[in-house]
Parts: sequence; structure tokens; C-alpha cells
Amino acid sequence: MSDRARAAPDRHHGGGACARAACAPGAGRAPDADRVEWGALLAYGALGLPLAFAALPIYVHVPRLYAEGLGLSLALVGAVLLAARVVDAITDPLIGWASDRLPRRRLWIALALPALGAGMLGLLVPPAGAGAGWLFALLVAVSLAYSVASIAYNAWGAEVASTPAARTRFVASREAFALVGVVLAAALPGLLGEGGIGGTAGVGQSAVATEGGAVGGVGEAGGDGGAAGLARLAWLFLPLLVVFGLWTLWRAPAPPRLAATHAPVWRGLRAALADAAFLRLLAVFAVNGIAAAIPSATVLFFVADVLQAEALAGAFLAVYFLAAAAGLPLWTRLSQRIGKLRAWLAGMALAVAVFAWAGLLGSGDLFAYACICALSGLALGADLTLPPSMLADLLARGRDGRAPARACALEAGACFGWWSFVTKANLALAAGLALPLLALLGYAPGAREPTAVAALGAVYGFAPVALKLAAIALLWHGRAVLDPGMGDDPPGIATCVAPTSVDRRRTGNDGG
Repeated sequence: MSDRARAAPDRHHGGGACARAACAPGAGRAPDADRVEWGALLAYGALGLPLAFAALPIYVHVPRLYAEGLGLSLALVGAVLLAARVVDAITDPLIGWASDRLPRRRLWIALALPALGAGMLGLLVPPAGAGAGWLFALLVAVSLAYSVASIAYNAWGAEVASTPAARTRFVASREAFALVGVVLAAALPGLLGEGGIGGTAGVGQSAVATEGGAVGGVGEAGGDGGAAGLARLAWLFLPLLVVFGLWTLWRAPAPPRLAATHAPVWRGLRAALADAAFLRLLAVFAVNGIAAAIPSATVLFFVADVLQAEALAGAFLAVYFLAAAAGLPLWTRLSQRIGKLRAWLAGMALAVAVFAWAGLLGSGDLFAYACICALSGLALGADLTLPPSMLADLLARGRDGRAPARACALEAGACFGWWSFVTKANLALAAGLALPLLALLGYAPGAREPTAVAALGAVYGFAPVALKLAAIALLWHGRAVLDPGMGDDPPGIATCVAPTSVDRRRTGNDGG
């Protein structure tokens, strides 16, 4: 039975409440079918661009700016970054819980975006004499604002659509804009530096940060030219944030207004982890994310010392992310035909089949590596689109009363708070595992000894494959929990039903 055919009777069941929720005067209408207007998809996805744009300097450029540009010791900068990361890790689940206490997604985003813009300006254009205290305060402020906006934004995307196919389209739109933001933030610091386009500030390595990890480069992040480029990047970020933020806040379909929860903080967060399906999905997401983050943390070393093609690192990264963007519609359509779980399995299997060859490459294997970048980038599209969409489906089951009682307690804010925590932890774990392992195996940047190069190739190419295989096994083992039926339409397809006995209910449309 198709999604639309199954959705039709559900719309009639309790249809009066549904009609009032979907068509309340003065509020944007939330989509209630698989077919979603392009304008709605683009308006929702727009905010993904500035949020991804902001993430890159935080992860990549800031350490070098403060270490080289402001003269702080590398050890001190590292300690500050670690302390800020600890604060960030604690606050993300708490932000998710708080957003469920007042589930007004637009309001949270509207409050967070001005703080994010001001914080980015202070972080990337520090005053003379700024030290470790300034760095810590601005990192915490920017991370808090970013987390508030991104958690509310992700929860909005999970709630705004009422069918699995529509939810996937909203997630794909968000990730497509995010990829554009990543590429812009990677390229612009060099282009905006004192050397300008074609000048010396444009030469060097790019740096790319994604949900699954970050890729840092030795470019012009430090020094006068790099500092000037980052300062201009910060000022350029402000109009981007205003334009794309207002586009989403004013034009995106409103999520349904949900009643506030009143559970104590730990009970609300624990309820998410007590749900078997969410915990299984989070575990797969974590293992798969570390698999993606290890190559991200080591790719520039691999290109420079294994392929010996340092000047082409930016081109390889561009191929990778452009292929990911091109693959988003493919995975969206495939998930509609075979289901999201099977489509995600196919994406991970493609990544394994392709990336298994990376560890065997050597100096001069540039075409082969470009092919690996293109095909593994294509597989990345599945990782970006399908896991958040599957989480949205789990949340929909609880809202519509189509899951066991324990699953009905799932709250979008709490779930995306844990999701954000795992996303950020992946990068730290990948760097914490891969880089010490490389040192233990005798590799140091710039090494050309065969044993050191072989160690780098093994960590870069084979460790992610092993982790991907573990993620595939976890996902397949949990298929009955994550996708009951594995062949029928996934649960939660109903667009809207009469309020159930769960704590959280649809009470109308969120006009703000």
C-alpha cells in the first residue's frame, strides 16, 4: 500500500482535529502529503547554509588564528578548546530538554541567531590583546547559540512534515544548503585575504567541517593575511545569517504547536535513551559518524604524504562534497522505493566497497583517488539525509500513537540534543583515536618513510572501513526495531490523528 493511500484513511480518522491543526488562520500550513512545494522545501533548508558556514571556523580556523595570530601557546589553545568542548557536550542535551519545555522552534531560533552573529564577529575579529579568557568566553557563547539554533531547527524539520517521504525531502533540503555553506566557508578565507583571488592568500589548503567531522588544512588561517580573510569572513557571515535566517523564519512551513512538557531534566533526557529504537539508531549513527570523521581528520596528511599531491587537496575535497550534494536526490528517491533503512545500508555498503581501496593507494594515484572521492562523496549523501529522517519517523510514531507506550514519550528536543552531542563527540573521538594511533605507529607530518606512509594509509583507509562494517552490522541487527515490517510502509505514515493519551499533543499550528 502506498504512503498516500495509507495516509488517506488516517486523515479521516480524527479528521476534525487534524483539519483545525493544519489550517489554523494566520499560520503557515504544514505539509500533509508526500508532495511538498519547492518553495516550502527551499525556505526550510535555507537556514542550513549559515549554520554550516559558522561551524567551519569554529572547528578549523579559530585554533590557528589564536595560536599564531595572537601568540597564545598551542598547549593553552588546546586546553581552552577542550574546556569549551566539555561545556558544549554538557549543554547540548540540556538545550534539547529546555526546547521541549517550550516547544516554539521559531522562537528559539530567532533568539539564538543574533547571539550567533555577534559571537562569530567577536571570535573571528578579536580585539588586540585578546587572550585565553576571551577565547573561552566567545567559544562557549558561539557554541551555545549554535546549539540552540541547530537543535530547534532539526526538531522543526522532524515535526513539520507528516509522511516519511516528505520528512526525507525536508532533511535533504537542509543538507544541500549546508553543503553549500561548508564549501563557501572553506574557500572564502583565502579569497578574502589580503592576497585576494589569485594572490598568495588564496594558496594553500582548504578546511572543511561537516556533521561527521572536520578537515583542517595548512593554509592562511594564521598571520596577517589569514586574519584579514577571517575578519572579512565574519562580516560576510552577518548578512548571510540575516538573509537566510529570515527566509526560513518567515517563509518555511510552521511546525505544529505542541504542548510543553514538564518532566524534570534528567527524566526527560533519560526517556529518550530508554527508547530501544532511538538508542539503536543513535548507536549506529555514532559508529558510522566516527567512521566518517577519521578520514576527515587525516585526509590532508594522506594527500600530502601518501599521494604526494598537497596542492590538489582542495580539489579533492571539492569533488567529495559536490558528489555528496549531487547524491542527495538519489538517496531521497531510493529511500522511497526500498525504504530508508535499506537505502542507508546501501549507502554504507557503497562507502565500504569504494573506500576499501584507499589504503592501497600510493604516490601518483591521483585519478584513482579522485574516483574514490566522487563515489564516497556520493555515499555521504545517504549519511547526511537518511539518519535524521529516520529519527523524524521515530518521533512521528510516538506523536501519532503508533508505537509502544515507551516510544510515545520521545521528545524531539531531547532526541536532537543527544543527536547533537553525538555529532560533536564523533569529531573528538576520531581525532583522539586516529592521531595518537598514527604517532604510535611512527607517523609524523611530512614523513616519507615506507613504514610511516603505510601506517597513515592503513589508518586513513582501513580503520573507517572496519567501523562502517560494524555500523552495518548494528543497523541490520536492529532492523526489526527501527523498521518493523522491513518491506511494508514504515510506521508513522499517518499524517495526523486525533490526540492520544501521550503527554505531548498536537494543539494547533505554531505561528511563532
